[in-house]
Amino acid sequence: MFAKSMTIAGYDPELADAINAEERRQEDHVELIASENYASPRVMEAQGSVLTNKYAEGYPGKRYYGGCEHVDVAEQLAIERAKQLFGADYANVQPHSGSQANAAVFQALVEPGDTVLGMSLDAGGHLTHGAKPNFSGRIYHAVQYGIDAEGYVDYDEVERLAKEHKPKMIIAGFSAYSRVLDWARFREIADAVGAYLMVDMAHVSGLVAAGLYPNPVPHAHVVTSTTHKT
Repeated sequence: MFAKSMTIAGYDPELADAINAEERRQEDHVELIASENYASPRVMEAQGSVLTNKYAEGYPGKRYYGGCEHVDVAEQLAIERAKQLFGADYANVQPHSGSQANAAVFQALVEPGDTVLGMSLDAGGHLTHGAKPNFSGRIYHAVQYGIDAEGYVDYDEVERLAKEHKPKMIIAGFSAYSRVLDWARFREIADAVGAYLMVDMAHVSGLVAAGLYPNPVPHAHVVTSTTHKT
């Protein structure tokens, strides 16, 4: 192993300067973008730990590499804590981002060309909810719902679109929507047309964990989230 004294500054001062400048920028400014939250020193310590060195394809107890017993402990801790925190029966903590998690759900539940119904990007949805530049809008037949003049999701319009287009999956969730979504109403619409309901709660999952925003887990077939926003 390497000595703890081996620092970036001593090896690559130009890179160290860029890192230090970014640290000062973050310290001197208030960031209001949820996805650029400030990671705690504990998170930074874990992210920069020796776990970085380990390949661990597969799942705990079923890996393709040897020497994964300690990684298995860490992953199982994350699984059990996520299940307890959100009241879920199952949890997969392996995606590296919310987009990867959403892509995994698409690959599991729908086929290329299938119809999916999600919030449009200009109404506050996410790229992975069916936007044309994204895989979700290129590989799948994406139908988009929006918001009304008051800035709220029009559930009657969502229901009308669902009955007209018969999507295989409906996506509830957002990246820029400041209202509270009615998860139960979305599930009612999904059930009426035989669709899966996927909820992307990435931007409010911290509020959900704290009990300050309704939990979608009891209503959705699948819920995705990141861990670094609210």
